Amino acid sequence: MARLRTTPYERDLLARLMRAEAESDGDIGMLLVGMVGINRVVSDCSDFKSLYDIEDMVYQSPGGFEAISYSYFYQAARPNELKLVDRLIEGERFEPGTYALWFYNPYTSTCPAQWWGNWNSGRYGEHCFFIPAGSENCNL
Repeated sequence: MARLRTTPYERDLLARLMRAEAESDGDIGMLLVGMVGINRVVSDCSDFKSLYDIEDMVYQSPGGFEAISYSYFYQAARPNELKLVDRLIEGERFEPGTYALWFYNPYTSTCPAQWWGNWNSGRYGEHCFFIPAGSENCNL
């Protein structure tokens, strides 16, 4: 059962976002970034309460993604990236992104325990992932 409904346009947007944010971390890195995006759409907490679809999530401002400001994001999605999106839409999940709503590249070898009050759930490649503080129920 699909985790959320998407249009071909949204599928393409997510694939391009995953590539632009995490291509250097390979397929798993791109899956983790995509998972954060999907988590934002399906959650009902924090800064993401008003997101209703992938397009809202990709272009959220403030709080969206830096990658949309670069031309690389606007290049066509590749078949492999679209296959990765399909895996996420069908419900595959991966640690440390299973419940993560945020990620960033610290440009250091370590991730902080907290980032803006949210807990570190782990690191993959160049990115640190963060889950909501314990008091928030995000229904992920």
